Amino acid sequence: MKELLPAVLDWVKEGTPFALATVTHTWGSSPRPIGSVMAISGQMDMLGSVSGGCIEGAVVTEAMEVMADGLSRQLAYGVTNEDAWSVGLSCGGKVEVFVEQVAVNAGSESERTVWASLWRCLANDLACIWLTRLAEGEGEHVLVHPDGRMLGERASDRLKELALQSYQERKNQIVEVASERWFVRILPRRSQLLIIGAAHVSVDLVRLAQLYDFETIVIDPRKAFLNKTVFPVPPDQLIGQYPDDALPAFDLDAHTYAAVLSHDPKIDDPAFQLLLRSQVAYIGGLGSRKTQAKRKARLLEAGFTEAEIDRIHGPIGLDIRAKTAGEIALSILAEIIRVKNEFA
Repeated sequence: MKELLPAVLDWVKEGTPFALATVTHTWGSSPRPIGSVMAISGQMDMLGSVSGGCIEGAVVTEAMEVMADGLSRQLAYGVTNEDAWSVGLSCGGKVEVFVEQVAVNAGSESERTVWASLWRCLANDLACIWLTRLAEGEGEHVLVHPDGRMLGERASDRLKELALQSYQERKNQIVEVASERWFVRILPRRSQLLIIGAAHVSVDLVRLAQLYDFETIVIDPRKAFLNKTVFPVPPDQLIGQYPDDALPAFDLDAHTYAAVLSHDPKIDDPAFQLLLRSQVAYIGGLGSRKTQAKRKARLLEAGFTEAEIDRIHGPIGLDIRAKTAGEIALSILAEIIRVKNEFA
């Protein structure tokens, strides 16, 4: 959804009628993951993709009918091998797509309010969870914020519970409540990368991370490193504090990733202690296996369990036999992206 945002927001502002087609379930060899979105305007302008080109034509035809009558549709393609080939899927693949009209100036007042809140969240990079009732007819939606606030006529405690669980799992999925199917779509804020220590590896890591749209925050209390390290691509934030002073100001949630790189226990250990008690998706620690063993001993002495300490990826990064600072940064970001996409 977010990759379509600039154009979609233009349609919203202009009052352009459009429909959204969302991949809600797949089996076999579907070319696009669950949660993939295509937006189709009344002039048949298309944004995004639900299959990489295989079934777009059929979906656009359905979308035009949805915009004509305002009634959502649940579509299935590739139910049989013959059907799979007819729409371009590999043999035996199957994909379900939900097509709905966007309530810009249509639908109930409650629905318009929920949609307007969704656009505000997306425009301001605010995390939210968007729930769509998978039923043919007029669309029904619920918006849940990570802090538990909800909007929508069908909002319920059970829907909120499942939405927040999906948010922590970073997983778009179908859930069932009172015999009704709902599609839960996670719309996180921009992924946040916390880098503890302003060193050579940090410079390359910031540059690479920004290529993949991570918000980069470098934290280091050492003025010599903070002021003398040159960042050709500057981080979004550069903070001259100890981690235990700086980190509480950030959302340490399932969409946050942390690379601890200072190689100084006075800086690293307080960071690990805060991060291990949080819900961050990734914690990586720079250092050899010997360094990792010493770190583990200190954390055990501080009261952490083996299971908690095992959350630390150390030595940090995928094993690509990295030698240079740039290669180490590449290995770190590759490992972070692997974790990020585990439940996508």
